[in-house]
Amino acid sequence: MAAAAPLSTDSLVTARSPLRAHGPLTPAIRPRSPRFDFDAVPRHWFAGSTVGTAFANGLNLLFPAGERFFVRSVRHYLDRIRDPQLREDVKGFSGQEGLHAYAHERQFEALEKQGYTIRPFLRFYEAFAYGFVEKVAPAELCLAATAACEHFTATMATNALAREAEGALLLKEPTMRALLLWHAVEEIEHRSVAFDVLNEVNPSYALRVGGLAVATSMLFGLWMLGAGTLLAQERPSLGRVRRELRARRERRTKYTAPDFGAAMRAYLKRDFHPSHDAACDELARAYVAEAGLDS
Repeated sequence: MAAAAPLSTDSLVTARSPLRAHGPLTPAIRPRSPRFDFDAVPRHWFAGSTVGTAFANGLNLLFPAGERFFVRSVRHYLDRIRDPQLREDVKGFSGQEGLHAYAHERQFEALEKQGYTIRPFLRFYEAFAYGFVEKVAPAELCLAATAACEHFTATMATNALAREAEGALLLKEPTMRALLLWHAVEEIEHRSVAFDVLNEVNPSYALRVGGLAVATSMLFGLWMLGAGTLLAQERPSLGRVRRELRARRERRTKYTAPDFGAAMRAYLKRDFHPSHDAACDELARAYVAEAGLDS
């Protein structure tokens, strides 16, 4: 699969709060385009772990086509968005997601150089998720699933930035660490956009829950399938896998994984809005300043 060119945007704006007064449009959802040398990334880049790397790479395999689906789902309703601020938010969202897709797709070449066979999985994933499910699902359900997926990615992003702020992030490999944290910052910055478009198009609570159900089954099912595909190519001994899983369980007292259960319960509250979690904004701003992402 050839790497696609990043989506462009002509206006960059900040994540939208439903309570914000409408003044002049302010640039703040800002697509950034850092450079990554994936050729320098070792085969087992996630804490030297075979299992951890397989699960991290399995998620990365979903990102490029998934990010482009998110953009299609949101921009499908661009002509129905009356709020000028939200229209600008969609443009910034599209620019960030397009660059994420491009960056993660470049990692595919490195995976293949490391000996992984990934194209059969990618063909199945894209044919099933976007050649079949996206085509038969109503456009509103695709948008609702996008809003739910954005909530999951914001949850993972907040967890990663919180661990980074505590000095407890397991990932030490510099290229993948920079990729993850850059992506995390921008997921937090645009986390409200798809949800706000959904509310503008159809604020039905039942639709929101339906989108959550689709997103949960598709995201986690395909993630596990991708990770399993990669792990099978490692052919690790059962003893090694057991040792790694035991060590991971022991580390959880210090290194916590995202609490997807809590994220789902929050999303199911009728008054939920992504902007309610303001603490993640400070984490994102702190990392942007520390890493000099806007310099």
